[in-house]
Amino acid sequence: MPTKILIVDDEEAARKSLSDILRLEGYHVASKANGADAVEALELEDFDLMLLDLKMPGMDGLEVLDRASDLAPNTKVIMLTAHGSLESAIEALRQGAHDYLLKPASPEDIINSVSKGVSQRNETARKRRLIERMEASLNELKDAEGVEISTEPPRAVFTLGESIQVDLERRELWQGETNVSLTPTEGKLMQVLMENRSKVLSHRELVLLVQGYQTTDWEAPEIMRPLVSRLRRKLASFEGGDDWIVNVRGTGYVFDGA
Repeated sequence: MPTKILIVDDEEAARKSLSDILRLEGYHVASKANGADAVEALELEDFDLMLLDLKMPGMDGLEVLDRASDLAPNTKVIMLTAHGSLESAIEALRQGAHDYLLKPASPEDIINSVSKGVSQRNETARKRRLIERMEASLNELKDAEGVEISTEPPRAVFTLGESIQVDLERRELWQGETNVSLTPTEGKLMQVLMENRSKVLSHRELVLLVQGYQTTDWEAPEIMRPLVSRLRRKLASFEGGDDWIVNVRGTGYVFDGA
């Protein structure tokens, strides 16, 4: 079954150029001229990947990305942006976009980014199918033997200090009556920091480990600062918690929780 790609750009020349490049690579390509039509296409059809222009009249790329996260969570998204919109492109990465390309992008860059996105999408789908087959086999075994088989792994609850409990699976921290819930990204950051306790992690390392993509030395701090700041504010609910994540000037962060 051919890989299906949706191109969304208000410029006809850009749509045609991208379509020609990707069809030559063997992809099945559809294109839309605006965000509203793109959302409608996502509602009606499954796509493996979407190339999405950031700046469009009406519904812009970030709005489409937000809708796509609900309508097509398995579709990888590559943002297309001009030089003056890098801040918005970084925000798109924070919201779950796979990559971004500066317009006009070379055919080689387009093909490489699309190839990586499709590969990641296929690998995720492969793992999901494998898990489903394993669960089906376990259920068959349970039915045949008449026994209860639990597929739930034991939850790991860690202790910080003397009495602060951390449940990374549920993304919760609590102490007495104080309970703090973390977003998925904050929970991933907390996990990475705790697993590398007392080790200085660079901004680029953190972006890769938390967000799952490579970035440049100058982009990485801009991506991590707001996320670290939000997590610090939540940790400050506990005595001494605002000092657990230490900024290493010009390098990154280190987790210094007890």
